[in-house]
Amino acid sequence: RMSFDRGANTLHIKVDLFVKNRKRLVEALRGKVPAKSVVVLQGGQDKCRYNTDSQDLPFRQESYFFWAFGVHESEVYGAIDVDSGKSILFPPRLSPDFAIWEGKINDEEWFKQKYAVDEAHFNDANKIHDVLLAIGAANLLLLKAENTDSGNTLLPANFVGLDKFKFEDSTLYPIFAELRVFKTDEELEVLRYASKIASDAHKAAMAHIKPGLYEYQLESIFRHTSYYTGGCRHLAYTCVAASGCNGAIIHYGHANAPNDKMIKDGDMCLFDMGPEYNCYASDITTSFPANGKFTDNQKLVYNAVLRANRTVLAAAKPGVRWQDMHLLAEKILLEDLKAGGLVVGDVDEMVKARLGAVFMPHGLGHLVGLDVHDVGAFLGDAVPKSTLPGLKNLRTTRTLQERMVITIEPGCYFIDTLLDAALADENLKKFVVADRVNQFRGQGGIRIEDDVIIWAKGAENMSQLPRTVEEIEAFMAA
Repeated sequence: RMSFDRGANTLHIKVDLFVKNRKRLVEALRGKVPAKSVVVLQGGQDKCRYNTDSQDLPFRQESYFFWAFGVHESEVYGAIDVDSGKSILFPPRLSPDFAIWEGKINDEEWFKQKYAVDEAHFNDANKIHDVLLAIGAANLLLLKAENTDSGNTLLPANFVGLDKFKFEDSTLYPIFAELRVFKTDEELEVLRYASKIASDAHKAAMAHIKPGLYEYQLESIFRHTSYYTGGCRHLAYTCVAASGCNGAIIHYGHANAPNDKMIKDGDMCLFDMGPEYNCYASDITTSFPANGKFTDNQKLVYNAVLRANRTVLAAAKPGVRWQDMHLLAEKILLEDLKAGGLVVGDVDEMVKARLGAVFMPHGLGHLVGLDVHDVGAFLGDAVPKSTLPGLKNLRTTRTLQERMVITIEPGCYFIDTLLDAALADENLKKFVVADRVNQFRGQGGIRIEDDVIIWAKGAENMSQLPRTVEEIEAFMAA
């Protein structure tokens, strides 16, 4: 039974993905919660722009709820009986006028069959309360989930009659989030597809670029390719389509820097863009010269970042702690910058002094799944985040394990604020060759980001792109 597809040339996703996820959740909870415990989740709600009746973007389901049910409609509740494994959906009862303005009104049986649940009931006045009472629920497990990246908290489900039950919201989060860290075969299939479409869309942008176009025009090509050929209606995050000096702005593309610069001959481009398919994210960054030909300085920095990327890719195996991968990337980067005459001295001393954070202020990567910065990054064997430059921006400190999906995204940037501070710092300026570094100011930055699956046999790189200097130049020439 199909849960989702966008036609013949897109990935067909079976509802088994979500049936299996619910089974995993039930198995993880059994023995840890009292008898007659029932998980109750509240799906996302469609929102309008500010105080208008205009929807800002097409509705996208809340990720925890989607993981468990695969439901794309808004304002739906779900329940899972831990003892029996029974699953129940509570879609909203729609006004008859919905059929005039919004389309067909599906009945309860449609929801039951579509999402392979045991029961489906319209959420009338006391319906959730009455059904939970009928199945003997004595203890409700609600989800209160803090996000370690944003600091925001997903509030627990709330419904009419909740106060009639015993309920708590502390048990579910760590178990649920930890399950999301480790992807099933079915989830990996979707993530591979999302990365393939991202790769195709990046190649389309590389193929169409020429000096004189604007950054947003390349973003437009990426968006169009993702949707038109891949069926990806949503992007996983705001597109970074940076050229020239803008490549040194790590989160370029937002309202203060909206991908609006004209691309010039000689610019390096840094495009960090990824679509999502069936709510599963991709996150890929390409860096390449706008005119298709690297200068010697661009080649130096690009090859340093690529070597850091490939060295971490080879080393990223179960049992390796992520901070060590970050430090490895820094070391490779600094070795090549030293060979290029930008820094001098002992590389290990540079790493210890945190010189790497001057050139790569962000963390090496992050977990990927239903959210582009996926959950569970500081559960398990995670250690407290460092307070040191660069390391303090790591998005996880866990030891890698099989079936984790993570980005490997080293970068090298020439950010005036950081370079000026380093040249004024007694502990750092002795390493920096100012005259040589100044040759790179204003040229932006380079990042190479791949989505990888961790396996004992070695990490699986889901990105499918020209990556070496020679591959990029040949692809763009063709």
